[in-house]
Amino acid sequence: MASLTQEQTQTLAAVLDTLIPPRDGLVGAGSLGLADSVAREIDKMAGAIDALCGGLAALESLVETRAGEKFASLADPARAEALSAHAEADPGFLPGLIFHTYIAYYQDPRVVAALGMEPRPPHPQGYEIAPSDFESLTANVRTRDPFFRKP
Repeated sequence: MASLTQEQTQTLAAVLDTLIPPRDGLVGAGSLGLADSVAREIDKMAGAIDALCGGLAALESLVETRAGEKFASLADPARAEALSAHAEADPGFLPGLIFHTYIAYYQDPRVVAALGMEPRPPHPQGYEIAPSDFESLTANVRTRDPFFRKP
């Protein structure tokens, strides 16, 4: 695996905290220390780690030009503004990063426990699902005419 430098890891952690900030008793994604695991997952895709590193460098350059600071040292609103500006300039930077951030965050046992769930795999025990009225929820779909072509 190509590893990130300490500075890239700090920038990535700040980006993760911007994507999923601390709220409602939950820790932000970067504060959980997910930067390394997100980078490892991204590194599994050919060329993606280079794109991540390039994107982080471009983000730092943008912030240096605008504010004369490092991204991680910015206040939360300024981080969000800088990340939005960078996303406009490089539309390919955020989508994959957001995907991997959400996966890592919501699989973390600390987050699962903070959400009031048991931090365990869903199978074989499963999770309790609230009953629903399937018949009334699907009534309009079952009564309408087919809208597909028959072979």
